[in-house]
Amino acid sequence: MDISLGQTATVVRTVSETDTALAVGSGDMAVLGTPVLLAWMEAATIAVTGATDAESTVGTRVGMDHLRPSAVGAQVTCTATVAEVDDRMITFKVEATQMHNGQDVLIGRGVITRAVVQRERFLAKLDRRATDRLLREGTQSPDQ
Repeated sequence: MDISLGQTATVVRTVSETDTALAVGSGDMAVLGTPVLLAWMEAATIAVTGATDAESTVGTRVGMDHLRPSAVGAQVTCTATVAEVDDRMITFKVEATQMHNGQDVLIGRGVITRAVVQRERFLAKLDRRATDRLLREGTQSPDQ
Protein backbone atom coordinates (compact mmCIF):
# COMPACT_ATOMS: atom_id res chain seq x y z
CA MET A 1 0.00 0.00 0.00
CA ASP A 2 1.28 3.39 -0.96
CA ILE A 3 0.01 5.78 1.73
CA SER A 4 1.33 9.29 2.28
CA LEU A 5 0.73 12.09 4.74
CA GLY A 6 -2.18 14.33 3.86
CA GLN A 7 -4.04 11.82 1.68
CA THR A 8 -7.79 12.19 2.14
CA ALA A 9 -11.00 10.48 1.24
CA THR A 10 -14.62 11.35 1.86
CA VAL A 11 -17.77 9.28 2.16
CA VAL A 12 -21.27 10.72 2.17
CA ARG A 13 -24.17 8.92 3.83
CA THR A 14 -27.81 9.76 4.48
CA VAL A 15 -29.17 8.87 7.91
CA SER A 16 -31.90 6.24 7.65
CA GLU A 17 -34.11 4.63 10.27
CA THR A 18 -31.69 1.70 10.49
CA ASP A 19 -28.84 4.10 11.37
CA THR A 20 -30.47 5.50 14.49
CA ALA A 21 -29.36 4.90 18.06
CA LEU A 22 -32.74 3.30 18.66
CA ALA A 23 -32.25 0.83 15.80
CA VAL A 24 -28.66 -0.16 16.65
CA GLY A 25 -29.24 -0.37 20.40
CA SER A 26 -26.94 2.44 21.48
CA GLY A 27 -29.72 4.70 22.75
CA ASP A 28 -33.44 5.24 22.74
CA MET A 29 -33.82 8.11 20.30
CA ALA A 30 -34.27 8.15 16.52
CA VAL A 31 -31.07 10.10 15.79
CA LEU A 32 -27.82 8.95 14.18
CA GLY A 33 -26.25 6.34 16.45
CA THR A 34 -22.66 6.88 17.53
CA PRO A 35 -21.60 3.36 16.41
CA VAL A 36 -22.95 4.12 12.94
CA LEU A 37 -21.12 7.45 12.77
CA LEU A 38 -17.94 5.62 13.76
CA ALA A 39 -18.50 3.02 11.03
CA TRP A 40 -18.93 5.80 8.47
CA MET A 41 -15.72 7.47 9.65
CA GLU A 42 -13.92 4.13 9.35
CA ALA A 43 -15.33 3.77 5.84
CA ALA A 44 -13.59 7.03 4.97
CA THR A 45 -10.27 5.66 6.31
CA ILE A 46 -10.72 2.53 4.22
CA ALA A 47 -11.42 4.69 1.18
CA VAL A 48 -7.98 6.25 1.70
CA THR A 49 -6.09 2.98 2.08
CA GLY A 50 -8.01 0.79 -0.31
CA ALA A 51 -7.25 -2.92 -0.34
CA THR A 52 -5.68 -5.48 -2.62
CA ASP A 53 -5.93 -9.24 -2.87
CA ALA A 54 -2.77 -9.40 -0.77
CA GLU A 55 -3.18 -6.50 1.69
CA SER A 56 -5.86 -4.82 3.74
CA THR A 57 -6.11 -2.77 6.91
CA VAL A 58 -7.71 -3.47 10.26
CA GLY A 59 -8.75 -0.99 12.93
CA THR A 60 -6.59 -0.93 16.06
CA ARG A 61 -7.53 2.24 17.93
CA VAL A 62 -10.37 4.77 17.94
CA GLY A 63 -10.93 8.03 19.76
CA MET A 64 -14.07 9.88 18.70
CA ASP A 65 -16.32 12.70 19.84
CA HIS A 66 -19.93 12.69 18.63
CA LEU A 67 -20.72 16.39 19.02
CA ARG A 68 -24.22 16.95 17.60
CA PRO A 69 -27.27 14.87 16.73
CA SER A 70 -28.37 14.13 13.18
CA ALA A 71 -31.97 13.42 12.23
CA VAL A 72 -33.20 10.77 9.85
CA GLY A 73 -32.75 12.17 6.34
CA ALA A 74 -29.68 14.25 7.21
CA GLN A 75 -26.73 13.94 4.84
CA VAL A 76 -23.47 13.33 6.70
CA THR A 77 -20.04 13.82 5.11
CA CYS A 78 -17.13 11.94 6.72
CA THR A 79 -13.57 12.81 5.78
CA ALA A 80 -10.40 10.96 6.76
CA THR A 81 -6.93 12.47 6.41
CA VAL A 82 -3.68 10.58 6.90
CA ALA A 83 -1.96 12.26 9.86
CA GLU A 84 0.85 9.79 10.54
CA VAL A 85 2.43 6.75 8.94
CA ASP A 86 4.65 4.61 11.17
CA ASP A 87 5.73 1.41 9.41
CA ARG A 88 2.47 -0.55 9.05
CA MET A 89 0.42 1.74 11.35
CA ILE A 90 -1.61 4.54 9.74
CA THR A 91 -3.23 7.22 11.89
CA PHE A 92 -6.07 9.31 10.51
CA LYS A 93 -7.78 12.47 11.64
CA VAL A 94 -11.48 12.09 10.91
CA GLU A 95 -14.30 14.61 10.78
CA ALA A 96 -18.01 14.37 10.12
CA THR A 97 -20.14 17.31 9.03
CA GLN A 98 -23.68 17.98 7.91
CA MET A 99 -25.35 20.97 6.35
CA HIS A 100 -27.41 23.14 8.69
CA ASN A 101 -28.88 26.46 7.55
CA GLY A 102 -26.60 26.44 4.52
CA GLN A 103 -23.40 25.84 6.48
CA ASP A 104 -21.27 22.78 7.19
CA VAL A 105 -21.56 21.97 10.88
CA LEU A 106 -19.08 19.69 12.62
CA ILE A 107 -20.97 16.77 14.18
CA GLY A 108 -18.07 14.45 14.96
CA ARG A 109 -14.30 14.25 15.01
CA GLY A 110 -11.62 11.88 16.11
CA VAL A 111 -8.52 9.84 15.48
CA ILE A 112 -8.53 6.33 14.02
CA THR A 113 -5.49 4.06 13.69
CA ARG A 114 -5.40 1.15 11.27
CA ALA A 115 -2.73 -1.50 10.71
CA VAL A 116 -1.74 -2.77 7.29
CA VAL A 117 -1.97 -6.57 7.27
CA GLN A 118 -1.15 -9.33 4.85
CA ARG A 119 -4.60 -10.77 4.18
CA GLU A 120 -3.65 -14.50 4.00
CA ARG A 121 -1.38 -14.37 7.04
CA PHE A 122 -3.96 -12.46 9.10
CA LEU A 123 -6.77 -14.90 8.27
CA ALA A 124 -4.54 -17.93 8.83
CA LYS A 125 -3.64 -16.65 12.30
CA LEU A 126 -7.32 -16.13 13.04
CA ASP A 127 -8.13 -19.69 11.92
CA ARG A 128 -5.32 -21.10 14.13
CA ARG A 129 -6.63 -19.20 17.15
CA ALA A 130 -10.16 -20.48 16.61
CA THR A 131 -8.90 -24.06 16.27
CA ASP A 132 -6.73 -23.71 19.40
CA ARG A 133 -9.74 -22.40 21.35
CA LEU A 134 -11.91 -25.30 20.21
CA LEU A 135 -9.21 -27.77 21.24
CA ARG A 136 -8.88 -26.13 24.69
CA GLU A 137 -12.63 -26.29 25.18
CA GLY A 138 -12.70 -29.92 24.09
CA THR A 139 -15.23 -29.33 21.31
CA GLN A 140 -12.88 -30.54 18.59
CA SER A 141 -10.53 -33.49 18.44
CA PRO A 142 -6.91 -32.84 17.39
CA ASP A 143 -7.35 -34.81 14.14
CA GLN A 144 -10.32 -32.78 12.85
